[in-house]
Amino acid sequence: MNKKTFYNKIARSLKSLYIKMFRINDTPQRVSLGFGLGVFTGILPGTGPLIALILAAFFRVNKAAALLGSILTNTWISLATIVLSIKIGAGIMGLEWHNVYNTWQQLLKDFHWNQLLNASIIKLMLPVLTGYLILSFCIALLVYCGALFILSFLKRNRVKNPKKPGHS
Repeated sequence: MNKKTFYNKIARSLKSLYIKMFRINDTPQRVSLGFGLGVFTGILPGTGPLIALILAAFFRVNKAAALLGSILTNTWISLATIVLSIKIGAGIMGLEWHNVYNTWQQLLKDFHWNQLLNASIIKLMLPVLTGYLILSFCIALLVYCGALFILSFLKRNRVKNPKKPGHS
C-alpha cells in the first residue's frame, strides 16, 4: 500500500467516525452517555464492545455511540493505563505500588490459568481492578462532558443555521 492510499484510508475512516458520532439522530445527552459508557467499558480489561452494547441497552442510551466509544478505547488504552491504575488502586488500599506492579509483572510473565483460583492472586488483582474502575470512570466522565459540549454546540449551530433547500 502506498502513502497516498494509506492517507486516503485514514481520511475516510476519520470522516466515517465524524458521521457516526456527530450525525447520530438522538439527543446529545443520550449520545454522550453512550459514548462515555463505551469508553468506560473499553478501558476496563476484560470488557469491551459486547458489554458496552448490553449496558447501553440496559441504561437506554445510544448503542452506536457506546459501541464506537468501546472500539476506540478497547485494549490499547487499558494497556497504556496499567501503571496509573496500579498506583491509584494501591494508594486507595494502602499498598506500595511498586510491589503491586512488580508482582503483577511476574504474574503476567509466568501466567497459568489455575493461578486465578489462588487467594494471593485475587488479593493482587483487587488494587489493580479498583484502580481501573476509578480511572475508567474518571476518563468516561471527561469524555461524556466533552462529547456533550461538542454535540450540544453542533446541534445549536445546526438549528441556528439550517441549510436552505436547493443549496449545498
